[in-house]
Amino acid sequence: MSPISAPQASGMQQYGATVQQGAGAARAQPLPTRAEAREQLNVQILQSSMEVSIRSGDESLALLLRSAIEGINAALAPTLGPDALQNAMTQDNSAEATAERIVSMSTGFFEAYASGRPGEDAETVLRDFIDVIRGGFEQGFNEARDILSGLGVFNGQVESDVMKTRELVLQGYDRFILDRLPTADQQA
Repeated sequence: MSPISAPQASGMQQYGATVQQGAGAARAQPLPTRAEAREQLNVQILQSSMEVSIRSGDESLALLLRSAIEGINAALAPTLGPDALQNAMTQDNSAEATAERIVSMSTGFFEAYASGRPGEDAETVLRDFIDVIRGGFEQGFNEARDILSGLGVFNGQVESDVMKTRELVLQGYDRFILDRLPTADQQA
């Protein structure tokens, strides 16, 4: 038999504690997968602040902003590096202000994105960029909605504000494209 190292002993103690906590159970619960652990952590974090979120509807929009920024950061990371956007949680969290921040922060990287694709068709680069940030936004939006739904607070005013924010962000991305495409007069 080989001696047990300190990390192994610690792991065995944790396992033993798990078995003891489940006294009366036939066997110990398996450890959660990484995805399950992340989901449990997200739920625990949100549950600890759920009272504040329930009392203040605009806190759910702050969650939407954080999730959207994380999604956009993940989508832009291969091109612009990690943490391309900064989280501005101390600002106004109304639907309009949240949408404006998401649109302005994410579209603010267009020039840097475009400079990495010299010689390509400008409209294609523009549309590809919007596809990247829209995908990141949708990912963050869906994660925030799932978390709020899981907590049972995605209804009423919270749902209305979150959906309004989503619509305003998508409209902002459409405006961004239209503002940069040449008009029929400019093409002639």
